[in-house]
Amino acid sequence: MKTVLITGCSSGFGLEIARHFLERDWNVIATMRQPSADLLPASPRLRVLPLDVTDPDSIARAVAAAGPIDVLVNNAGVGMLGALEGTAMSTARSVFETNTLGTIALTQAVLPGFRSRQSGVIVNVTSSVTLLPLPLLSVYTASKAAVNAFTESVALELAQFNVRCHLVLPGRSPETRFGENARSHMEGAIPEAYAAFAKGVFEGRGQSADVTHATDVAEAVWRAATDPAAPMRIPAGADAVAVAGEM
Repeated sequence: MKTVLITGCSSGFGLEIARHFLERDWNVIATMRQPSADLLPASPRLRVLPLDVTDPDSIARAVAAAGPIDVLVNNAGVGMLGALEGTAMSTARSVFETNTLGTIALTQAVLPGFRSRQSGVIVNVTSSVTLLPLPLLSVYTASKAAVNAFTESVALELAQFNVRCHLVLPGRSPETRFGENARSHMEGAIPEAYAAFAKGVFEGRGQSADVTHATDVAEAVWRAATDPAAPMRIPAGADAVAVAGEM
């Protein structure tokens, strides 16, 4: 029976990915900053571990507690919405610490095990905004685009050890907490000079009928984890698939 370690399982994509693998008889290690075992169905194949991807000690403890795994899903992330001129550099650093450096650090931590066993799969969840840039998302997009580049590069290093790397690129998902956690970084992020522009952007974003559901992302991650012929980049959600088709 195979084992998957998934980050950011307290809600949204991560929670649905964990459910998806549990329903398919995998051992699931669901990690969260604030562990809550009652978010997922009780199962002898489920372990919930604390993990803060910005804390090296937390990463080391989680990887040690997890033991050998077959698949790593780097899903933990934070949202950021705002004009660049109004974004504090401390906020930008915080977004990169979680979205980019957290992904790199956890990937690095599992590599010795993957290399010694000559097998493994790394699935990094980024965003379709890296395919079609949108306004007011420059810092967030940069943090996710960096993960795309990192993944495609490190995949070349790891192929010799039979380790596969994939990217899952979701579209806009109103059912997740992106807007909620983005708001925590938005203080002063829309200067008055950008207010009218931002209003138009926000109004326009609600008009598209095509969105991404958490189940779309879970299915894309499952494909990446289980199909050796899966492409490097897998769009998830009707809107993401449409954007990818235009590239």
